[in-house]
Amino acid sequence: MAFDYDLDFDNIDFRKQPELYRVGRGEQGVLMVEPYKSEILPHWRFKTPDIAKESSEKIYQMFLDYQEAHDFAGIDMARKFLQMGYTRSRRYANYKGGKKYDKDGNVNKRNIDEEKAESARLFEEKWTVVREDEDYLRRKKEHQKKYG
Repeated sequence: MAFDYDLDFDNIDFRKQPELYRVGRGEQGVLMVEPYKSEILPHWRFKTPDIAKESSEKIYQMFLDYQEAHDFAGIDMARKFLQMGYTRSRRYANYKGGKKYDKDGNVNKRNIDEEKAESARLFEEKWTVVREDEDYLRRKKEHQKKYG
């Protein structure tokens, strides 16, 4: 599913207009979809494993709350933030300062930071639970069938 970048995201409340929400690939649109961005982003942190654990658990709880409210866009956005927690933590685990490329566009040498790798593992654990959740998968399929 492609994300419709022609939409005026600043003026759309996707909770009120779920028919406009598109799943997209991976983390696509994660920082554009309101009110979810504003609800979830303040809890999204991964600097240390303790912070990542608290963050991933809070976002997972938000996933469950959105699920209970039958709010598919919220469910999917929580999934995206968990995925983004994993991918960003992993980037910082692999490359000092999270910089994969140097100023000339060459790939920097990997230097594994075990603390950041543990943060990534914590997010990945919750992301895996969410992306394999049968209710989530069913709702995703229904949403895509109904709205595209």
